[in-house]
Amino acid sequence: MIDIEQDLTFESSDKIVIGCSAGPDSMALFDLLLKLREKYHFQIICAHVNHNIRKQSEEEERFIKEFCDKCQVMLEVMKIEKYGDDNFHNEARNIRYHFFEEVVEKYNANYLMTAHHGDDLIETIMMRLVRGSNLEGYSGFHQTLDMGTYKLVRPLIYYTKEELEEYDQINKIPYYIDESNHKMKYTRNRYRKNILPFLKEEDKNVHLKFLKFSQNLQEASKYIEKERDKALHEVITSTGRIDISKFLQIESYIQKEILYYILEEFYQDDLILVNDKHIDLLKYLIESNKSNMQVNLPNEIVAIKSYNEFYLKRETDEITEYEIEFSTYADLPNHHYIKLIDETIENSNNICRLSSSDICLPIIIRTRKIGDKIQVKGLNGNKKVKDIFIEHKIPLEARDTWPIVVDSSGKILWIPGLKKSKFDQQKDKKCDIIMKYC
Repeated sequence: MIDIEQDLTFESSDKIVIGCSAGPDSMALFDLLLKLREKYHFQIICAHVNHNIRKQSEEEERFIKEFCDKCQVMLEVMKIEKYGDDNFHNEARNIRYHFFEEVVEKYNANYLMTAHHGDDLIETIMMRLVRGSNLEGYSGFHQTLDMGTYKLVRPLIYYTKEELEEYDQINKIPYYIDESNHKMKYTRNRYRKNILPFLKEEDKNVHLKFLKFSQNLQEASKYIEKERDKALHEVITSTGRIDISKFLQIESYIQKEILYYILEEFYQDDLILVNDKHIDLLKYLIESNKSNMQVNLPNEIVAIKSYNEFYLKRETDEITEYEIEFSTYADLPNHHYIKLIDETIENSNNICRLSSSDICLPIIIRTRKIGDKIQVKGLNGNKKVKDIFIEHKIPLEARDTWPIVVDSSGKILWIPGLKKSKFDQQKDKKCDIIMKYC
């Protein structure tokens, strides 16, 4: 018997987005939610990503549409048209979760649920142990994550894939099998085929032991993060760099946690590209007797020691200047993005509300230019963009790729995350363009 109510409480006002691939795991979760809907009368929204790499992908999309129509469930579909040169699985995951977040925001949902199960957790932990990570990384993934306006929940974490497939068979739930799950060229599949069977022979409930292991690491990680943050406050300079003399005075383990934290700030969704070998390399750099030294990291990140300071910077030779015509979504070289949204109650500097009648379309996102000035909202006259960067203590290396949003006449409309111009509309005023910086 599969029960997903044990750690959750449901209300009729709930709006639940389910990430559904049409595979056996997500279809089992879909069916469980449909049964709970009869009891609690909440709303379900299905989010499906067509990865567009298999012929079967189109058939799966049609199947999901027909299933949702039959069950009277709202459906949102995204088709990935092209991929970059990065790790396919990592890139696909990033695209998926950006899409899921957009669906959550569109429907103002309070839950996002995915069908990750106990076997997935074992595989993730084993892969991280071999690859190298910190405590948080070794824990695999969380059962529940508070994302602020909603919760990301993996309610099937107590169950194995075999149990979910058995549930599908008993309840006659249709699903599709992704053939790539059997290809041994993928790392996760090798763990799935070679390691999991051995562990389950030792203990059929080994997934619950791994879950306990994960939870213990997460609790320890929370405590360590508090200690890291205290130390981080002491060693970071006003320019966002590390004071090496102060850094060397703190405990070695907390030093490593600080370095992981800094790498995460730079790599964000691409953190899979770095491991504990890179941490050791950074520690070697910091502890070196040389006054000036640098090492290269993946994705054109450079770690630099300059006398008593240590910092990371992105090699921007190829992206020091960019100009993007904005329509609905723009990926930015600083690993952020700007997207068009329908509505929001947020009023921070990450949101900009514009009226197309006040500006000259199209909207352009570009890098800063010498002499840039903005008419800051609520202030008379112009202010230099350079001065705004200084006031917000933006590092020199970050300023060259920081997005500047302008209209086609060159008027600066917004410096995302920092300042809005006089063209930004109040929440209660008419506007037909709402942009969000993420």
